[in-house]
Amino acid sequence: MAEEKTNVMRVLDQKKIRYTPHTYPYSGGAVDGPHVAELIGVEPERAFKTLVTRGASKQNYVFVVPVMKSLNLKAAAKAVGEKSIEMIHQAELLPLTGYVHGGCSPVGMKKQFKTVIDDSAQDLEAMVVSAGKIGFQVELSPADLAGLVRARFAPISG
Repeated sequence: MAEEKTNVMRVLDQKKIRYTPHTYPYSGGAVDGPHVAELIGVEPERAFKTLVTRGASKQNYVFVVPVMKSLNLKAAAKAVGEKSIEMIHQAELLPLTGYVHGGCSPVGMKKQFKTVIDDSAQDLEAMVVSAGKIGFQVELSPADLAGLVRARFAPISG
């Protein structure tokens, strides 16, 4: 049986970026990052979640932080030069990004938003992010991810 490819995987293939796909069983309900890391057999320190925010200027930003940590809103605002930022409402996620809650990836959003990856990822050989669909993750080099989505690294988690 052929492995199902998500749009994120197709983008990575097209850009010739090496990655390892991971899948996990999903039967509905909330998706929890540390549990996903356990299901796919990676250390939780290497698993990252993608969070979408809105700044005081009304611009949207994407932050990629370890699943074991939370986004430090003050540090995140500073990283993008905003006075303040807040999480967007869950109902806004799909129309804005094309992704559902629990399956949001920094790769392949409807629009390219300014993206910041937590600087802890720089110490890793590989990190894991959503492949754009619940039940699918991709493991890739932090530098490759940053290059693809034009992200920068900054201390944004707490």
